[in-house]
Amino acid sequence: MSNILAESYETYRENLKLIVLFSISFVIAFAIPLLAPLPTYISAGAIFLRNASIFSNGNVSAIALVVITLSTIFSMLFLSFAFVAISLIVKARKTHVNISNRAFNDIEKYVGKVFIIFAPAMFIVLMVNLLGYISGGSAFLTPVIEFIIFTLIFYAPAAIVIDNKSIVRSIKESIRLVVGQPKYFVLWLVLAFVIISLADLVIIFATGTFWSRYIMLVVNSLFITPYFVILAVESYTRRFKLLSH
Repeated sequence: MSNILAESYETYRENLKLIVLFSISFVIAFAIPLLAPLPTYISAGAIFLRNASIFSNGNVSAIALVVITLSTIFSMLFLSFAFVAISLIVKARKTHVNISNRAFNDIEKYVGKVFIIFAPAMFIVLMVNLLGYISGGSAFLTPVIEFIIFTLIFYAPAAIVIDNKSIVRSIKESIRLVVGQPKYFVLWLVLAFVIISLADLVIIFATGTFWSRYIMLVVNSLFITPYFVILAVESYTRRFKLLSH
């Protein structure tokens, strides 16, 4: 287990400048809902939509729906690009392919596939939020459905970039690996919770509660999230015996 953490850190350290450059897409993806005229809030370095504020008056305008839809689409596009670009760094390092050449030839195709996975997942979460708000069970229903969807597609971006799998096959592979090798998935969850919580706590004490939200958003987008993308891809490669050492 320690080997995969060290390997992920080594990849992260060797390519930090490039990773930070690509991670600007994470900043944009997380900032789009914040900059759009939508009821959002920041927590632990992420943006969340206040669905209750949107639907509480029972009358959602067509403009509001268009803004929500477009902001979600563009956010998912930038998110997909960041996932793919950082995953390609791992692929280039594992396969010893020059990162500026063949590794990026199919980046548009990869981004398209990852987007097709992320966008419906986000749409389902939004619909569950709405149904939960109507039924009064959003506090329980939404996090459960979000976790299930997150679990199902956890390795899907890695399967697309590393193995050029189709969308359906990448999701099947993701489910198989999470069920068959849960230790890496659990390690990812625990470590992400600990690192993000500690970083959030330190920044709150250092800058205060107001500015810490925005600072943590940038820190999480540029430095923390990229490492965990790398860790997820490294975990995926553990299915290959030769690449796991």
